[in-house]
Amino acid sequence: MSTEHGIDGQRITSFQRDGLVFDVVDQGPVDGDVVVLLHGFPQTAISWDRLAPLLHAEGYRTLAPDQRGYSPRARPRGRYAYRLSALTDDVLALIEAAGIDGRKVHLVGHDWGASVAWTLAAGRPDAVATLTALSVPHPAAFMRALFTSRQFVQSWYMFFFQLPWLPELAVRWIVTSARSRFIAGVAAGGQTEANAARDADFLVNTGALTPALNWYRGMPFNPPGRLTKVTVPTLFIWGDKDPALGPTGAKLTRRYVTGPYTFRTLPGIGHWMPEQAAPEVAALLNDHLTH
Repeated sequence: MSTEHGIDGQRITSFQRDGLVFDVVDQGPVDGDVVVLLHGFPQTAISWDRLAPLLHAEGYRTLAPDQRGYSPRARPRGRYAYRLSALTDDVLALIEAAGIDGRKVHLVGHDWGASVAWTLAAGRPDAVATLTALSVPHPAAFMRALFTSRQFVQSWYMFFFQLPWLPELAVRWIVTSARSRFIAGVAAGGQTEANAARDADFLVNTGALTPALNWYRGMPFNPPGRLTKVTVPTLFIWGDKDPALGPTGAKLTRRYVTGPYTFRTLPGIGHWMPEQAAPEVAALLNDHLTH
């Protein structure tokens, strides 16, 4: 584990698990309650740059890892290495590395990070004080929506990504040869063109493309246990202009939370809410984390 020491405690810049080294952005009051921020596809911890300072101002310490496949030194080969049990164990290793003496953390996840957060909160409520999921509903609600609504059509890319090598070729071609059209399409979902270009360049220029796609390819290895109901206090925030995730899964999620549950819709907000709607998300988080 690589660390740097502050005046009041310990910062971490990376942590290790099973020979993999994960980069971490550790900010905010070092003695504050910990909020773990889990990014989605195809982003890194940089996606929290607008939201995290708003949490620091309220006294929270944030830990934002570059997750498996995104950290350059944590890119194992093969899709089995990207199953949800491995992804959640990575987060547990981060919590242990943070040296917070067994205190529970507030867990916030967006996109794929939300899927990891749902699964971890369901399976290890002893480690999680609260759960906040952005954009992506509970996995069981998503699966039900997949076969009972337009969600199947909206999620076509998830099935395409199961193929070997062809998705890599397609993504590289789109990002390079159809770059302006691609960036405009992502921006239509609520992202800025500059951030869309940033994420696209990261994906195709840093060796992250196949590992990032392997998150999707690891889905067949996720056991039914991932559908466990969540008992910890939960906040689910969904944008009604999200082109990838429709309202059915959002509405069904309530069935799979037995603890205190709050559902909020952000009108006019698309998929990339940590950047598009950071103040709105922070306001909802501040209320959720203190109750």
